[in-house]
This record gives sequence, C-alpha cells and structure tokens, in this order.
Amino acid sequence: MRAGISDMVAVARILNATLIIPELDKKSFWLDTSNFSDVFDEEHFIRSLANDVKVEKKLPKELAKAPKSVRHFKSWSGVDYYQDEISPLWEHRQVIRAAKSDSRLANNLLPPEIQKLRCRAFFQALRFAPPIEALGNLLVERMKSFGPYIALHLRYEKDMLAFSGCTYGLSQTESEELSMIRQNTTYWKVKEIDPLEQRSHGHCPLTPKEVGIFLSALGYPSSTPVYIAAGEIYGGESHMVDLQSRFPILMNKEKLASAEELRPFSQYASQMAALDYIVSVESDVFIPSYSGNMARAVAGHRRFHGHKKTVSPDRKALVRLFDKVDSGLLDEGERLSQRITEIHRKRQGSPRKRKGPVSGTKGSDRFRSEEAFYENPLPDCLCQSTGDSIVSI
Repeated sequence: MRAGISDMVAVARILNATLIIPELDKKSFWLDTSNFSDVFDEEHFIRSLANDVKVEKKLPKELAKAPKSVRHFKSWSGVDYYQDEISPLWEHRQVIRAAKSDSRLANNLLPPEIQKLRCRAFFQALRFAPPIEALGNLLVERMKSFGPYIALHLRYEKDMLAFSGCTYGLSQTESEELSMIRQNTTYWKVKEIDPLEQRSHGHCPLTPKEVGIFLSALGYPSSTPVYIAAGEIYGGESHMVDLQSRFPILMNKEKLASAEELRPFSQYASQMAALDYIVSVESDVFIPSYSGNMARAVAGHRRFHGHKKTVSPDRKALVRLFDKVDSGLLDEGERLSQRITEIHRKRQGSPRKRKGPVSGTKGSDRFRSEEAFYENPLPDCLCQSTGDSIVSI
C-alpha cells in the first residue's frame, strides 16, 4: 500500500493532477474491507502534501459523470512515459483512474524532486491512523520492557506458502491444502511449482526452525526477546516448537496486548500488519524470513531514520548449510556459526547507495533486477548535515 500510494502521489505531481484519496484493495486473499482512513491518518496525509500535490477525499460531484479513462500504467516508467502517453489523455478525459498502483515508477533516473516527493509521501505523509499509532507505540514500549529486541518478520503464513508453493517441513495434508488454495486462486499465475527447486534457489521463506538455527548461529543468546511480526503462522504451535525452545521470550501482538485492545483491529489484516510494521521499524534488530513487500518497506524505513540494524538472510546459501546439518555433514556449533556470520557480514542494512540493474539484464528484467527504491532510498532522500550525522529531508 505505502509504495503504491507514494508512487501515485509522484505520478499526480508529474501530471499536474489532483489526487483522490486511493481506494484500498478489498478483493485480495484476506478480503480486508479497510478504507484509507482506517489504516492511515487521512488529514495528516493531505496536509503533509499540500505544497506538492492537491489531494481530495472524494471525486467532486461535478466530475461524477465526467469522461473517465481507466488505465494500467506501465510498470517501472519514467517521467517521459507519463508526459508523452498519459498526459495527452486530458484532452478527452477529465478523470484518469489507475487500475493498479504498485511499481508504476522506475527506481532510478527520475528527477530529484520526484524522488524526494516519493520519500515525503512514503516516510512522512503516510502516518498510520491515530488508534493504530497509539497501540503500536504501546506494543513497542511493552516489548522494550524485556530489553533490546529482535523483530522477526516471519512470513510463514498460509497465503505466502500457498503462493510460493513452498512446502518444505510441512505434512502431506498441509502441502495438499496449500496446493488447492493456489489452484483455486484465479489471479495467481503460476500453478505448478516444484517446492524443492523453489527452496534450493532461495525463493522460499525460512521455516521457524531454520530461523531459530539462524539466530543462534549469529550469536544471539536464548534470553534475547523476539517479536514475531506476522499473521497466523501456518500449522500453529506445531511449527513454532523449535524456535520457542531456542528463544523462550517469543512475543507477538496477541501476547503483548489484551483481546480488548486488539478488538478494533483484529478483523482487518492490513491494520494488524500496521501494528507489526510499527514494532518492526522501532526494533533494535529487524530480520525478515522472506524479502517481501513489507520486509522491504520496513528495511527502507529503518534506513531513512539512520542506520538501524537489519539483517537480510541469504536464503539460498542458508538452505545449503541447513541441508548439511540435516544430513549430518555439518554440526550446529562454532563452524556453522562462523560460516553464517561471514555470509551476513555485509547484509546488515548499513547505509549505502542503491544498487542499479544487474549487468546483462534487458527490458523489464532490467528494472526488476534493480534494488527497490523504497527499500533503499539512499542517496536521493538523505542529505549530509554537520558532523557525521545524516538527516532526512
């Protein structure tokens, strides 16, 4: 949501258009009926962007029956695309509706003012709704009472496993259920997936057990508080036993907050995810088990606020090591710890310039291979202040 909305703010600026508060997707896997104002602080969003883009809550009545154009804006497009192909639509239309909002702008080679506007929208204008902010900050306080903590974005949920076809460590019944979900979800394009091949290429989220081995190998003691930023873990406690045994102070929002405190949000996946987002951004260490949209957004948010440790697991390298452990070729202990620590020495979220496309890639693959703008908004959205500190703009 944050990335798509922020891109549309920038597109509105490029087109010199008024932006209508976006409608959130209500047809995705979780069927969340939340509106924009349920998730984000609508008034703050409008005020924050007042000097950049005019934002209205609803389409004016006089335009309700005006000629409209519904367009799927081209992915990873630059300013020229919007000026040359989309802007001419105003000659015959008064309203343009973006059918999709994700990845509508290129990561790189955009004017500095557009990049800075994307950052203002993503990191400053899109503040969560006051009730979410209040409970999220309370969860942070309660988590900090246990000491410095790790926020673990454990993407071991039904939708992720079904979509990715990752069934390693699951029972036959669980694997069949996930396969059926994938087959019955019309907008998921890839239906037949080899789960072992997926895992070997690093395309699967780490299992809770693998995460436990990973954290131990990085040197975190069993007394480390760990916050599980996730929805319902697939298979429940049966898949959490090993991680729980390694890290007993294993918390989540359901443990930190009362049922009464969570009741206003519990039926809305996006609002519950927003609570996890807040706790993750404020954590001492953030570790995602899979590099999905939320993981990238949190990593970028932490970079924007200055260097906050974010460890990105090299899943492809890790599963090879874990397989050796499973087969008895490698024991848990100092040797495994040294290997894993060395692999992740430069994967800890330190400030650096955003990576461009992978050499040799062409067309859409070239843009797909670039590091996501919102995952690493450097150097476009930071400036050097006096001394060694870095401040956001």
